[in-house]
Amino acid sequence: MPKRPAEAASPFISRISLVGRDAGRVKMLSGFKKQHHTVPDAVNAATEGFLAKLCSAELAAEAEAFYQRAKAAFGYKRTDLALTVSSPAAVLTAKDFTLEIAYALLPEDPASYGITRTLYALSETEGTARAELNEVFAAGFSGIVFALVKGVSVEAVIDAVEARGGEDGLAVNYPSDCGHCVITVDGVKAEVVCDGATLEMRFPRAGSPAELVEAFAAVRAAFALSRNRVLAGLL
Repeated sequence: MPKRPAEAASPFISRISLVGRDAGRVKMLSGFKKQHHTVPDAVNAATEGFLAKLCSAELAAEAEAFYQRAKAAFGYKRTDLALTVSSPAAVLTAKDFTLEIAYALLPEDPASYGITRTLYALSETEGTARAELNEVFAAGFSGIVFALVKGVSVEAVIDAVEARGGEDGLAVNYPSDCGHCVITVDGVKAEVVCDGATLEMRFPRAGSPAELVEAFAAVRAAFALSRNRVLAGLL
């Protein structure tokens, strides 16, 4: 049985996901009726429930579109894929991948919502190179998220980068509470965000699964070159 990408990448990583994000204004959703509704001014159970009703049509339409595109591109039969829509989220489970689509209000701006599309459970190590996958999800993702098996100390990551003094082309920025840190690599148009439980590599523009994995290789090489075991072991 072929290994999944998460198993092949590192013993420190439990799952690899590709992530794409979009945002919009709540009042622009088809379910929003200006004469009856007001935009949320806080994020709580009631307003999230309100969003779930408002976005149900858009969510169902997008999820159905991905279902049909995947069925056509991969030549799936009925038993090869299934779609579950329960607003504000939908899950498309296929033989070769799983896609989740989720709507949520933005804490910093409750009058707006975010859409997160997460692709994972690829069926083979070379899954991101498959033409069918890149056809279905062209320009769909701008980040790769690595779930860490045991987690890592954000402070330790910060200290490891700072101790190198830029020798490996790595630099780090972080808030005063060290709740997360952002690592950049010279010559690579991407940043790595570490919050202790996950690493997310964020790219300046969206790309296909194959494009993201190719760019990831450059950042991974920079980590591997480091003689600090904290950094070398992350990816």
